[in-house]
Amino acid sequence: MTNPWEEWDHLLKVDPDKELYGDETFEDVVRTGTDAIEIGGTLGVTEDKMQRVIEACADHDVPIYQEPSNPSVVIDSPDLDGYLIPTVFNADDPFWIVGAHKEWVRIEDGLDWGRTHTEAYIVLNPEASVAEYTNADCDQSPEDVAAYASVAERLFGQDIVYVEYSGTFGDPETVAAAGDALEESTLFYGGGIHDYETAREMGTHADVVVVGDLLHDEGCAAVRETVEGATDAN
Repeated sequence: MTNPWEEWDHLLKVDPDKELYGDETFEDVVRTGTDAIEIGGTLGVTEDKMQRVIEACADHDVPIYQEPSNPSVVIDSPDLDGYLIPTVFNADDPFWIVGAHKEWVRIEDGLDWGRTHTEAYIVLNPEASVAEYTNADCDQSPEDVAAYASVAERLFGQDIVYVEYSGTFGDPETVAAAGDALEESTLFYGGGIHDYETAREMGTHADVVVVGDLLHDEGCAAVRETVEGATDAN
């Protein structure tokens, strides 16, 4: 069975706790050319904020996925194409590897397993909110990251491995090492993508380039440049 992200080059992450740039609308967002929209954020996210963004994007022909930061903000909506659930492989606290996921299953009545998928996160920027939130050990060499990627794919059967440098542009050598370690899993990269060149550079190493803060900080025109860069890289 083919997973939809195997055909993606670009994923746009929308943070429900942040405003859009200037007077832009969600109609502008879905017309950036991105392959899919992922709705999620680390801090300040509520169920109401999630619902607002899902509804705003729902009437457009772009796949929409929710990436919940904790079980309390999961939205049961037919407008979603699915759920991408982070599991942080280099978190010091096992709660972010499996604990939160257990709690979600425990409290959720009739979880939709057919639309639920996991992302094997490797968090590498110690200054990022996600690193602090999950107490991630970010002191990882390219060889370490490659090993994590192999473990995620081979031992845990993860279809998505996500190298995350949220807030800064990462080390291309490290991203390349993760990509070289994978055979079938899809490699996502996120962090510091801000123009055509950065998207194209990381797109040569990762299967999918993830753009997030740029949408809120500089707007849809800047995002469109990254779509072009990621597409040209693949």
